[in-house]
Amino acid sequence: MYSSAVLLLLVVRLALRPMNQGLESVGSATPWGLYVDTIYRPTVLPLLASSTRKNYECILRKHLNPLVGEMALRDLNTITLQKYFSGLRAGHSSAMKIKDALSSVLGSAVRFQMLVRNPIEGIQIPLPRTGKRIKPHLTPEQFELLVNAMAEPYATMVYVCVMSGLRVSELIGLKWDDVHSDSLTIDERYCRGDWGCPKTSASNAPVGVDPRVIARIHQLKGMEVTINWGGKGATKTFKVVRSDAPGDLVFQSLRSGVPMSDHNILSRHIKPAARKLGLPWMNWQVLRRSYGTWMVEAGADPKAVQAQMRHSRISTTMDIYAQFVPAAQKRAVAQMSQMIDSRRSKQEETRVM
Repeated sequence: MYSSAVLLLLVVRLALRPMNQGLESVGSATPWGLYVDTIYRPTVLPLLASSTRKNYECILRKHLNPLVGEMALRDLNTITLQKYFSGLRAGHSSAMKIKDALSSVLGSAVRFQMLVRNPIEGIQIPLPRTGKRIKPHLTPEQFELLVNAMAEPYATMVYVCVMSGLRVSELIGLKWDDVHSDSLTIDERYCRGDWGCPKTSASNAPVGVDPRVIARIHQLKGMEVTINWGGKGATKTFKVVRSDAPGDLVFQSLRSGVPMSDHNILSRHIKPAARKLGLPWMNWQVLRRSYGTWMVEAGADPKAVQAQMRHSRISTTMDIYAQFVPAAQKRAVAQMSQMIDSRRSKQEETRVM
């Protein structure tokens, strides 16, 4: 029979074995809620974009905190998490967002050496219940109608967005020293109150544009617009560009010169014009997607499209190809049809003879 002291020693050794073997760290015993409140929220969340912070906070409150409770970080192993995602009733898109937020929390615990590895790695998300939907994009003809249906400077914003493939945050953060004779420099973005670097390192790159894009931007200088101001039909005239110093914004709020609101531009100017043209699905993503789709339709090399769209992964760029059937596939279908028709004709001739 073992003495109580020997049994205690064995228990301690078994408990410490994963740590001694490098399979667990001392901090892995930290409860989830304590880690999120004292480390993740004050240390990691402030470094994220404001929209991402809001999304992650919502997911923590509605999904992760009720799920995890006061479990220790080390208890969130791959099997436990896989069971959760396998039984999740949320849609594929929601599951991906939950996974991203969970990966952010656990990934930070790995960086801070409280976990040895991120258990979210290798987790599989249930497949979508529906097939991949074709995402809408503008045709060149629809694009021209949309631009002509809008007032300035919003028409030029749409024109630049589509003809350069800029993200809306990059468009709003564009400054005059970023505008060159045949390109735009993308080194900042503005997203709902926050200034920051471009979305990824691949996004921080110059974008080649048609000279007509540059010319249209410069046409904003000296342009004036008249808008409703006050009651009883009163109006007021504003300069579209208050100042064009190198560090000034290209697209400035008419009333105050501060950065514009992407939501207000979309809801007050782009969507109303698009609805009149029978394009109810219009948004900022559609404008950027249209640019990439046109490049593909024009026969551009996929790697060139990736560089112009500033995607970190070619797989993201390749998603654009799903928006239409390539000419090569159409030719293959036509050749097959010709072969079938030719054989039928020969068969008919044989029967007649």
